[in-house]
Amino acid sequence: MTASPPPTPPFRDPRLPFAKRVDDLLSRLTRDEKVSFLHQFAPAVERLGVAAFRTGQEALHGVAWMGPATVFPQAVGLGATWNPELVRRVGEAVSREVRAMRARDERVGLNVWSPTVNLLRHPLWGRNEEGYSEDPLLTSAIATAYTRGLRGDHPVYWRTAPVLKHWLAHNNETGRDVTSSSVRPRVLHEYDLRAFRATVEAGAVAGVMPAYNLVNGRPNHVSPHLREHLRTWTDQELLVCSDAGAPSNLVDSEHYFDTHEEATAAALVAGVDSFTDHGTDGSPIAARVRGALERGLLSEADVDTAVRRQLSVRFRLGEFDPDDDPHAHSGAFDTPEHRELAREAAEQAVVLLRNDGVLPLAPDTRLAVVGLLADECKLDWYSGTLIHRSTPLEALYERFGAERVRFAEGVDRVRLRTSAGTFLHVPPAPEAPDPARGAQGALDPALLAGRTDLPPLTTDAVGTEFALVDWGDGVLTLRAPDGRYLSVAEDGYVRASADQPGGWVVQETFRLERRGEHGTGHLLRHLGTGRPVSVAADGVKVAARTPETAETPESAETPDTAGTAGTAETAEVFEVVVAEHGTDAVRRAAADADVVLVVAGNDPHIRGRETEDRTTLRLPAHQERLLEAARAANPRTVLVLVSAYPYAFAPGRLAAALWTAHGGQAAGTALARVLAGDVAPAGRLPQTWYADDADLPDLLDYDVIGGRQTYRYFEGTPLFPFGHGLSYVPFGYADLVTAVADGALHVFFTLTNAGDTTADEVAQLYTRAVEPSVPRPRRELLAHRRVTLAPGETRRLEFAVPLRAFAFWDVARGDWRLEPGRYDVLVGASSEDVRLRATVTLDGEPAAPRPVLRRGLSAADFDEHGGAALVDRTKAAGDAVTPASGGTAELLYRACDFGTGVRTVRLELAGGAGTVELSAGGARATVESPGTPGPYDYTTVEAPLPVAGGTHDLRVTLRGPLRLAHVGFSG
Repeated sequence: MTASPPPTPPFRDPRLPFAKRVDDLLSRLTRDEKVSFLHQFAPAVERLGVAAFRTGQEALHGVAWMGPATVFPQAVGLGATWNPELVRRVGEAVSREVRAMRARDERVGLNVWSPTVNLLRHPLWGRNEEGYSEDPLLTSAIATAYTRGLRGDHPVYWRTAPVLKHWLAHNNETGRDVTSSSVRPRVLHEYDLRAFRATVEAGAVAGVMPAYNLVNGRPNHVSPHLREHLRTWTDQELLVCSDAGAPSNLVDSEHYFDTHEEATAAALVAGVDSFTDHGTDGSPIAARVRGALERGLLSEADVDTAVRRQLSVRFRLGEFDPDDDPHAHSGAFDTPEHRELAREAAEQAVVLLRNDGVLPLAPDTRLAVVGLLADECKLDWYSGTLIHRSTPLEALYERFGAERVRFAEGVDRVRLRTSAGTFLHVPPAPEAPDPARGAQGALDPALLAGRTDLPPLTTDAVGTEFALVDWGDGVLTLRAPDGRYLSVAEDGYVRASADQPGGWVVQETFRLERRGEHGTGHLLRHLGTGRPVSVAADGVKVAARTPETAETPESAETPDTAGTAGTAETAEVFEVVVAEHGTDAVRRAAADADVVLVVAGNDPHIRGRETEDRTTLRLPAHQERLLEAARAANPRTVLVLVSAYPYAFAPGRLAAALWTAHGGQAAGTALARVLAGDVAPAGRLPQTWYADDADLPDLLDYDVIGGRQTYRYFEGTPLFPFGHGLSYVPFGYADLVTAVADGALHVFFTLTNAGDTTADEVAQLYTRAVEPSVPRPRRELLAHRRVTLAPGETRRLEFAVPLRAFAFWDVARGDWRLEPGRYDVLVGASSEDVRLRATVTLDGEPAAPRPVLRRGLSAADFDEHGGAALVDRTKAAGDAVTPASGGTAELLYRACDFGTGVRTVRLELAGGAGTVELSAGGARATVESPGTPGPYDYTTVEAPLPVAGGTHDLRVTLRGPLRLAHVGFSG
């Protein structure tokens, strides 16, 4: 007799619902196996035939880190298209490349950590390039489109599983793992949560990643908002993946918990399901979880909940149904369609900021193309390796003919003379492959080492002429004549070895530090190691740290990445011998041109990137000098900004100005086609461009309402407003009609192409509450549409806006409220370029006074404040209020209903000693807080406060390092 084959376990049966299959597989796993699944790199369970799995494949604008892939424009550039359908197609292309790359490299994961939906609240944020917009509606529209493309449209199986980054209120790199974002309830609900919520509710999101920072004094990795908000927005199981190293930060840098067992347990209970920590080694996390189980900090049911969420994602990805997975063979890589889409996206991202008629360029224009980014196609930290590459210069050569284009990069060309009279010299390199950084792919590119196969620099009598660029604040790069940048590898030697600056710690940046007030000598400080350069018999290297040479610059991120080279050397003093100033080359090129194109901007790895915020909106001084030299030589100067963030400059002195984010592989072609008029520009700014640093709030001020931040509240005059973008074609807006029906405001108008070429226009709909009872946005985006119109074509557009879009978070009731009254309806081409206007009256719910006798007041539910910061009431949940920096805080609670009157006030206080002053209806009280043993040891303090009956405003002043959680009253 032949033995019968073993029955198919239910988790392998595709006829069963996923939930039953997940439960079956979960029941078959041992406790240790389940614990091992909590790490990013979940091991295989061979006895069940379950493969290894990892969370986390970066795919922000193309497959990142895993070698060659199609590179689309940066996320902020995709936001500038204002075109969700285009972005959906980009997401689909990226997901198909993920599948195709995984088919040949199992390191490529299907759980993609994209997109980033952090709002671009502050333009100096180093990761500005990763977000879509400062506006939550536009951000959610673009993010939803991208996730839909990544997910695919099959009703059951997902092509990839997108995870949104970074939950929550995360806009600073400075101290990002220890700073707390103070987020009042209105800002939380009306701003920071909104982009996440709409995208999750759309149904194409597999999970989120908490951010490194704290919100209201509590780390995001133990945030109660994961449970209270995120998981209520969908019936699907959401997988919450920690950011890299963040679980350990709970103890090591944030000191929020005393032990890693406590921290891991708290994160797991809060809702973190997958721990990204200690690289590929899951044993530390497993040990922490087992320790927490043994101490009773966790139950096995807590572990089961997290593992169930991970398995749910794996089933949706078709892992257990290889024969039924419709995406198993849907991969497509570097196809003609993907190349065309990359070009289309780059074209749609170009924003025309200003134009006095010089653009589009006539076919016979003689061009001077100058600037540090004119012949560059820059990548950022979350890019793949380029398969195709297009620079503005190359594309303009092709479009206008090389004979009509003159180029000057604008670098300073220098030699570096040593104290011995010799010069730094780049020796000939042996013939060997010169791969681009990361071309072979890496699960963690931060671990990629610099090249050591090339000879170190030496010195000789003539030396090598270097191209020197100052990227701002004295941060320099030095490039050899063959295009390789000076870099320092782990052995400490200086080589011309890098194709571009890059890496987690950039090893290609230096600073010249003058020695003596009037001398010409400089130390050449390598910023990646913090060490000055020395000259030794065996080559040029970074010197040892000695009392004389060890001043480490603030910009050195990791002070000890170099090896032991130079342990006996002292810093060399160099004289900079300038062979040519970049401004001279620019003047020569500009003088005889019909039009000068100055291509300026940033290198995405230098002075404004993950781990480093910018310090100013201004262009680096080197590039300002080049721009001024071009303009002085030729008034028909056009500024082409290629950057990851806004800049401040004087547009009135320029014939035209454009901006595009780093546009990926087709960036140069796209710019050339827009400049030549082959395609009319229709990109729109996804964030406000401020005119001056003085217009900006503090980087850590997250109160967009009180701080009057973003286009929604900013009361000054921006350099360019949110939604701004010009065209070569005039468009007419007319025939505005509004109607309220079926729970929505319906807005109709016509849009006409009044030009002679086909072009896109982005029609934008805004609102403004005319007489609000609380501070409301001066403009708020309700809807938008990018429309393509033929010459003379008119189209009638309709927007149906749910009435709930007009509501605000009413802190008095702890819920949304649509305030009855008049609202302006504004239609136009930007937040300030309003072409049509109407006013509608909406019914709603009238304000009600706060029932303070019944509920008291949560301290965090103030209407207005000055000098207050929100902190954690307990480590698990709740908010309290404290004076920022231990000073004084003023709180206002409007319209408090004291009934027939009260006699006593009760305050829940913790923290240091201080005073609380209260006033309402003419009554005043001062309460002394003696302080408590710890910030969570609350005590109730009572004091007389005889407030007459009726409705009164309550004013509270906090002095000293105390925490106020709640205010209660009694008669």
